[in-house]
Amino acid sequence: MSGMELNKLMAAVLVAGIVASFSGFIAKEFIHPHELHENAVKIEGVSNAGHGGVQKPKMPDPVLALIAGADIARGQKISRACAACHSFNKGGANSTGPNLWNVMSRSKASESGYSYSGAMKEQGGQWDYAALNKFLWKPKAYMPGTKMNYIGLKKPEDRAALIAWLRTLADSKPSLPSKADIAAEAAELATDH
Repeated sequence: MSGMELNKLMAAVLVAGIVASFSGFIAKEFIHPHELHENAVKIEGVSNAGHGGVQKPKMPDPVLALIAGADIARGQKISRACAACHSFNKGGANSTGPNLWNVMSRSKASESGYSYSGAMKEQGGQWDYAALNKFLWKPKAYMPGTKMNYIGLKKPEDRAALIAWLRTLADSKPSLPSKADIAAEAAELATDH
């Protein structure tokens, strides 16, 4: 193959790539898909909660019953992902996220020297077992507007292990969830499954 033929071949490949890229750009600019507000054909006896309907957001599985027997070493291992933004030692510095020493039973948005999101400040309340379960499951679902950019922990056993480990990070460990706490969480979250 001569140099001229090779140049023609390379030019053809280059032009084809440019045309394909430009076509994709044009297509994105001129075609605007839209969501259906209701199903085009209504079928008797079928719930509208599918594709076109409004679905109630799913809530996490209860974990309070798992905390007493949770694997604390597993929780510490899971916390390595959190260490990119949080410190865990007593008197530790705040980073991208607040220090988590003594987080259990601490008021939300109360770590001194940390700039919390408006959503965290507005929510108020304490970080108890149930609140941590919901937050660790999916932070942005539990607290829309939070600065925490973490997708969450889907497995209840992982959340229970992490919460059990966080419980150990205190001068005085909070008591384990009571039977009443466990029953209340189960009743609240059972309606969403």
